[in-house]
Amino acid sequence: MTTHPAAPLTRQPRRALPGLALAPGLEIARARVHEICGPARRTLALIASRDTAGPVIWIAPAWAAERLHPDGVVRLIEPGRLIFVHPARAPDLLWTMEEALRAGAAALVVAELPEPPALTPVRRLHLAAETGAAEGPVAPTGLILTPGAGGAPGIETRWHAAPAHAGGRSRWRIERRRARQSPPAAFTLTLAPGGGFTTGPAAEPAAAPA
Repeated sequence: MTTHPAAPLTRQPRRALPGLALAPGLEIARARVHEICGPARRTLALIASRDTAGPVIWIAPAWAAERLHPDGVVRLIEPGRLIFVHPARAPDLLWTMEEALRAGAAALVVAELPEPPALTPVRRLHLAAETGAAEGPVAPTGLILTPGAGGAPGIETRWHAAPAHAGGRSRWRIERRRARQSPPAAFTLTLAPGGGFTTGPAAEPAAAPA
């Protein structure tokens, strides 16, 4: 009987994906997990949803006092696109996000967390997002929303968002505090009268990452 040598294992390169606009001019990688911290973290996550189609899965603790309200988000996203999941236990927040990313059924999965996760759960989320992009209908992107200054290890990028309203205009200061490919930077995000957004450099640069 003639035998043939087994074919060597090959590692296929990841499919190149277009970036997701966190805000106009500020792109983040799809099929990865990013962190947004600061008092306007929910607002920035909703703005990011404008660059996606279909449902947005929004995971938040069942015990949290604050909840998104349809009347408050309608200028940023059609409320019917939001699918809310409210786990009753803290460990289920990350488990739910991991399963949602792995399914690849929603282009954006957001999780409000009471504190930054550890490195191992973040790595699992990255792997789940990559699996969803390879096997699911869409390439999912994960956003974890953390209080204070954040600090999740292993995330692709970290952003801080805070209100900076002035002169009767809705504005926010957006800081890129950590990114694998880009230096720290600060931006001003402004809501235009017609409902769109513009992004420009902030008056003061971003602080050096801790």
